[in-house]
Parts: sequence; C-alpha cells; structure tokens
Amino acid sequence: MQSLMENKAGKNLHLEHIEDEILNFGVPGGRAAINFMRSLRDMFSGASRSSVNMTVKWDGAPAIFAGIDPEDNKFFVAKKSVFNVEPKLYKTEEEIDADLSGNLNSKFKIALKEFSKLGITGVLQGDLMFTDDVEKTTIDGTKYYTFQPNTIVYAVPTDSDLGKVINSAKIGVVWHTTYTGSALQDMKASFGANISKLTKTSSVWMDDATYKDASGTATFTSAENATVTGHLSNAGKSFHQINSAKLSKFLRLQNSLTGKLVGASLKTYNNSKVRKGEAIKNPKQHAAGYITWVENHFAKEVDKVKTEKSKDVLRTKGKEYAREFKKDLTNLEAVIAFQSHLVNAKMGIVKKLNSVKGLTDTFIKTSNGFKVTNPEGYVAIDRVSGDAVKLVDRMEFSFNNFTAIKAWDK
Repeated sequence: MQSLMENKAGKNLHLEHIEDEILNFGVPGGRAAINFMRSLRDMFSGASRSSVNMTVKWDGAPAIFAGIDPEDNKFFVAKKSVFNVEPKLYKTEEEIDADLSGNLNSKFKIALKEFSKLGITGVLQGDLMFTDDVEKTTIDGTKYYTFQPNTIVYAVPTDSDLGKVINSAKIGVVWHTTYTGSALQDMKASFGANISKLTKTSSVWMDDATYKDASGTATFTSAENATVTGHLSNAGKSFHQINSAKLSKFLRLQNSLTGKLVGASLKTYNNSKVRKGEAIKNPKQHAAGYITWVENHFAKEVDKVKTEKSKDVLRTKGKEYAREFKKDLTNLEAVIAFQSHLVNAKMGIVKKLNSVKGLTDTFIKTSNGFKVTNPEGYVAIDRVSGDAVKLVDRMEFSFNNFTAIKAWDK
C-alpha cells in the first residue's frame, strides 16, 4: 500500500479508507488491509508486537504547511500548492496580500508571524484549528471555549487547564506530518510530528495528533476482541474467494473510466450508498445493483450529448462496460463481501477509539442547537513501512456533512 500518493508521490495530500485498498491495489492491497486490521486488533488486545501507530483526524481547515525553504533557508507558510512545480510560498505579509484575501489572508498572516517562533527546522503539515475565531459558548449548562474550523465544533471547558491555554493563544494547529528532503519537490512525507523539540510559546496552541488514552480504557474486552476477530475471519474467507487475475482485469476497466465516466465506477457507487446511510448487507444484491448503476450513468451521459453519433458512441461504450462487468459478477461479489466484513471489523475498532475521551469535546451545530458527535476519524500508521490509512465511520461523517451547519454557513 502506498497510501501517501495522490498525483504527487510521497506527499500527504490524500488518504484512502482501508476497505478501498483492494480497489486501489488489487489482491496485494486487500492482503495489506487485512494485515493492517490484524495489527490494530492485536494492539487493542494488548499485544506488544503490534506495529501500528494511531493518530486522530482533526477536522481542521485549511491544511497548512510551515517550515524552512531549503533553497534560501527562509521560513514560510503555505497551502497545498507548496509542492507545485512552481511552489507558492508565503515568506512575507506582502506575498500573502498578493495572493489571499478575506479570512484566509488574516489567518495566514497570523500563522506566518506565530509559527516562525517555533523553531521548525524542516517542513511540517498540519490542520489549522483557530486564530481569532474562538468563541465562548454554553452547551448543556457548561461554559466552553469553542472553535469550528470546518464541520465539527471543538469545545474545551473555560475553567480547564487546556481552556486557559487556548484562551491565551492567538492560533491553534495540529501537526500530523513531517517532510524531509533537500528540495521541496523531492520531499518525502512521514506520518507523525515530533513537536517536543519545538519552542513553546503561549501564543501558539499545538498538538501532534497522536491518539491519547488518558483513561487507560482503550483495550478490548474478550467479547469485543472476539467480535472483531470474527469479522476479520469472514474477511479472510471472502478474500480467498477472489480471483486475482479477474480482479486485475476489473480494476483496469475501472481505471479506464475517466472524466465524466468516473461516475460509473464502483467507488462512486459505493459512496452513493454511504451518502444515503445504506450499509452493504447483501453483496450479491449490491453487485447486481452496480451493473444497473453503470447502465444508468451512461444513459444520463447519453442524454447530455447533442449529436446522434456521440450518443451512439456512448451507448455502445456503456453496453460494453456493463457486459464486461457482468462476466465477473461472482468475483465482484467476493470483493464486495470482503469490503463489507472489513468495514465491520473497522467499526469495532473505531467504536473502541471513540469510547475514550479526547482532548476536547466534539459537537456538530444543527438548526436545533448542538449535538454530540465523534471525532472525524483516525489514521493508522504502519511503523515499519510508513504506510497509512483512514479509519472513519463513513456513515456518521457523511450524515454530519449533509446536516451540520458548517463554519462557512454561520
């Protein structure tokens, strides 16, 4: 699994859900996903041989980079364009004024001034959590300092030690990735950030995203361990039913669905179910539904083109794709069953992770007030390979995205 890749090798600009690795890398991806989940199961069962680290996904925005430009040894802050062929770096307030306006302009100016005090020697990537937008909010009788960079509202009691720190800070950030290399474009990402050596200043609140179990309760009971093990066993059985050659052929066809046709992909079909809150319970039914999805998508695209010749080309192409997918329907059912069992195992782990109180309380803002929610999710990192995958309750996260009042809706 090389989950640090999204067009730019070695850059942490995107992470994949663990159940999708089989669609990204075929049988090797599926095998790696099972091994990853077994390591996680072992970790939560108290097995010291586990080789997995865990970090919390903070719902921050925007993503921010800060560090030293190797070319001139000057400090900079940047957005994701830091790794462009012509990187866009902000080293002065004038450069920020020339490129950013409004809220982003203000936030990056504060970041430039405050992060330059930290003594960053390489390049760090993090999620910006707040600047001057921390509010005092009373939720269910408790007074909080709250900040909402994106969908989730983070809340810290005003009378707590952390609340006092946040109240005095001018900016908050969660660092989660470290970059090393002699040139920006050649830098490689490694998950995790050692902030212990950074200079501490009261004007900056920062965290390193490492999952913290202050209560010592994040260990499986025997029943929880048996449940997750059972799901992994079922995933293994489904995995052994997958024909590698047929899956490779299927994935080549999937990768050929580019442009407007990407909506006919299995990933898009699966995501449509997630948005509806529909879990996959019947792999055979889901696989058959995918063929219908492909046919319907091509029909929609046919309606969008004007000439009859173009319509005929799309109709023919749609029939060819549907016919090829139907040939290996049994193999597709095994892939979908594998994904479903892996999701069940993942949710057993996510549920345990969510049971431990984090640094802050988390809410979503609705038209009826605040509603308690779980963190956005977690990132599991293999200590040996450095590979990483997302562990997210996709149903809850999708529901929150559709129903919560976002920061930009205020």
